[in-house]
Amino acid sequence: MAGNIVDVTDSNFETAILKSDIPVLVDFWASWCAPCKAIAPIVEEIAKDYGGRVRVAKMNVDENPSTPGKYGVRGIPTLILFKNGQIVDQVVGAVPKNQIKSLVDKGL
Repeated sequence: MAGNIVDVTDSNFETAILKSDIPVLVDFWASWCAPCKAIAPIVEEIAKDYGGRVRVAKMNVDENPSTPGKYGVRGIPTLILFKNGQIVDQVVGAVPKNQIKSLVDKGL
């Protein structure tokens, strides 16, 4: 993981994401997923661009099956923006950076 992206698991999701004092963008991904790899550099750019204002986290869906199921993640990559423990918005698939930025801006 990049220095400003946190790796979250089923066990620390509530503390790291739902109880965060700032909005959190969670990237649900898997190592075998080509579109996930395609947007990874964009997610890293978002983490840098919004540093201090938005936390960026990644969750491997193969290693953590409980949380993605709870939030209805059916396709990956899925990016979900959480604020105050609630879902603000989400996008599914390898989308352009401007679409991810507009998603993040909804939480600010």
